[in-house]
Amino acid sequence: MEEQIDSVGKAFVDHYYHLFDTDRPALSSLYQPTSMLTFEGQKIQGVDDITSKLNQLPFDRCRHVISTIDSQPASVTGGIVVFVSGSIQLPGENHPLQFSQMFHLSPTLQGNLFVLNDMFRLNY
Repeated sequence: MEEQIDSVGKAFVDHYYHLFDTDRPALSSLYQPTSMLTFEGQKIQGVDDITSKLNQLPFDRCRHVISTIDSQPASVTGGIVVFVSGSIQLPGENHPLQFSQMFHLSPTLQGNLFVLNDMFRLNY
């Protein structure tokens, strides 16, 4: 069970940051109307507002480098909590930005997982 949770968490992280770095508008497919993002303390709810926030960040391109991924089962219904730490390299910047991000993945009625909760913080 633990290996499966870790495997799903890693696969999600790989997919999420690949989309973020190469096709940010496609992240909308990972959220639902009930999803909530807390981005640097700002709370945003709903797929449209979340994707709008992510697409309006002041950089078009970036590269995430993941340092750690920790995953845990979140409930008896099949949810997973994923905690990520790493860095973001922005074009033209010499020093990467350190970040932490937490995802609560929740199952849909169809058996897929979506991002119910997403919390992001830069680490200074």
